[in-house]
Amino acid sequence: MKNDVPLKSSVGVIGAGIQGVCVSLHLIRKGFQVTLIDKDDPGKNSASYGNAGHFSPYASLSLNRPDILIDVPSMLLSTTGPLALKWNYVPKMIPWFLRFIKNCTRKKMMYTAKYMHQILDLALPAYDELFQEIDISGLVESRGIIYFWTNRDLKSRELEINVRKELGVEQQLLKPHEIHDLEPHIKQIYHSGVLYPSARHARNPRKILIKLFELFLKKGGKFIKENVETINFSSDNKPKIKTNLNSYEFNKTVIACGAFSKKLTDQANENIPLDTERGYHVHFKGYDHLLSRPVIFLNRGFGMTPMEQGLRAVGTVEFGGLDNPLSKKRIMNLVNNAKYLFPELGKHEDEWLGFRPTLPDFLPVMGPSKNYKNLFYSFGHHHLGWTLGAISGKILAGMIAEEKTNLDLSPYKSIRFS
Repeated sequence: MKNDVPLKSSVGVIGAGIQGVCVSLHLIRKGFQVTLIDKDDPGKNSASYGNAGHFSPYASLSLNRPDILIDVPSMLLSTTGPLALKWNYVPKMIPWFLRFIKNCTRKKMMYTAKYMHQILDLALPAYDELFQEIDISGLVESRGIIYFWTNRDLKSRELEINVRKELGVEQQLLKPHEIHDLEPHIKQIYHSGVLYPSARHARNPRKILIKLFELFLKKGGKFIKENVETINFSSDNKPKIKTNLNSYEFNKTVIACGAFSKKLTDQANENIPLDTERGYHVHFKGYDHLLSRPVIFLNRGFGMTPMEQGLRAVGTVEFGGLDNPLSKKRIMNLVNNAKYLFPELGKHEDEWLGFRPTLPDFLPVMGPSKNYKNLFYSFGHHHLGWTLGAISGKILAGMIAEEKTNLDLSPYKSIRFS
């Protein structure tokens, strides 16, 4: 393989989730010397382990929609609803919420949808490129994803369907009998649904991440299991990273540690309004045969995915930061919602809390720091971090290698928050 850059060019990548691993892998393929740093082993209890496992190329419409603001109060008051707040975190969330509200116009919604669609359209081909180099047999299934709802939720669904139609997203509207034909075990509470046939799902996201990580090591990448504490810069602008044990200097550095990225971007004097949507999962072991593909019940804002570990129930959005403990109330909400759809479910296991890194305009940050030309970012992919891992890695590696692209990458730059 021809190297695009001289081997002496070193890059440090902070964060060994799907973003960091994919960035690292693409960089090493371009001939960079890459060191990946994380306090934990890849996939250990992180969002890259605990997510819904969806590859969702259709999901261009985000939460910044004009209709969402009307729904928020009822969502917060509903005991079965998808949204919750940790009240001790409300004062910290106010600046984020105010920015979020400004992004809930039709114009901003369409802008976000357009630029999410631009990268989502390339997401699966980017994974296919990486999957040619690892064995994913039995780990990825291509059966689509079903969303369904009761008639109470119809107006919001029409907005989603119309916007996705406008963007050219492949979707198939389903009548109740068609949902039943595809997934006969779901309790028949639905009035309609939609199948996204090009979507896929992972049978075990962590196993896929580890295979990509092992490929990175095989290609000469280096992994350091230490906790990054500070980042600063030498007189010639090279990033200097200090961990709990050592100091390192690289030609360039990438911050790709999801919801934990803000601690480091603040040190680069860049006030990026990153916050976290806390999500939960549980497993019902031995029940994965009840579904052929992932389903999402939109009225209650949660989904279920058949996985190796069992039937994974995943979802809810809880605003509460990184330090609040797991909420048993949200776990039980998820368990009860799962049993509402599948009354035969038994005991749940593996209570998990993870953090989705989210920005108020629901676009990720990908690209250089506005203050330091040798510092790059790849985070803030909210619910789509797993889907966008491979394409984000490819885009960022291309930026670092100073390659030309026909994509418009300006909407993802951090300077938009200045």
